[in-house]
Amino acid sequence: MKIVKLEELVDLAKQKSKKRLVVVYVNDQHTLDAVNDAVDAGLIEATLTGEKAVIEKMCLDSNFDINKFNIIEQSDPIEAGLLCCDFINQGRAQLIMKGSITTDDYMRCLLNKERGIMEPGSMLTHVTVIEHSEYPKLMIVGDVAVIPAPTLEQKEKILHFLIDTAHKLGNEEPLVALVAPSEKQTTKISSSADAMALVERAKNGFFGKSIIDGPMGFDLAIDKEAVTIKGYKSPVGGNADVVLFPNIESANVYYKTVTKFLHAEVGAMVVGAKVPAILSSRGDSAKTKLYSIALAAVTTDQ
Repeated sequence: MKIVKLEELVDLAKQKSKKRLVVVYVNDQHTLDAVNDAVDAGLIEATLTGEKAVIEKMCLDSNFDINKFNIIEQSDPIEAGLLCCDFINQGRAQLIMKGSITTDDYMRCLLNKERGIMEPGSMLTHVTVIEHSEYPKLMIVGDVAVIPAPTLEQKEKILHFLIDTAHKLGNEEPLVALVAPSEKQTTKISSSADAMALVERAKNGFFGKSIIDGPMGFDLAIDKEAVTIKGYKSPVGGNADVVLFPNIESANVYYKTVTKFLHAEVGAMVVGAKVPAILSSRGDSAKTKLYSIALAAVTTDQ
């Protein structure tokens, strides 16, 4: 079944085996709310690290049953992060989630040479699944948060992760748009040159079952009227399931525009480590964090 709404993602996660989630420094209400909802929905079992007294008070104030969580005292966010990585490395958890720890410190924990959760030669990238009322289906995009200016080789890896996510959400042959300033092919613009190279590799089956096209402007990726007006010929034009942005500036501006102005709902995770790492902003809603837990639970191979 192809997932077209984020709520359906939660339903799909319920059908799979319950995952063990460990959360880094749960000292904020939105994270606790999302984890509580995921536990109640039967998606996960949860271990919470942080200041135990703070977590217990939040549970009491929210009328949550504290006994549904395994709570571990750790007042230092970085030590909490490394402890959570230990849980992953020891097979005691299958998912890891960011709480009140800063994104930089969270990433440092994941990448830690002694206690982190990276395999040799692996690469982290951010996958975001977006639902908003102005588009008829989910859009899977990258990279809005981790890799500032991906090289051609990094874009290859990002594409593999984006397409794999689409497959796991039931889309057997996703339509993939490689975004650049224009559909005109030119080697003078790196995003255009990279798109041409990626399309050639796609023709040889390099990315698995998918339809990949570009370069194209973002309007041509998602707007059928723009495709018609410009006479753009593409199997992807106006109907993209997956969008690869050329750099973090363009991707992050898009992400914040649709979430803040269009009130889009999202689920997001970092992939490339041993397990999916849920990376929501400290300001994200409990619903966004719940969708992110469901996304990680559905896509994990463990």
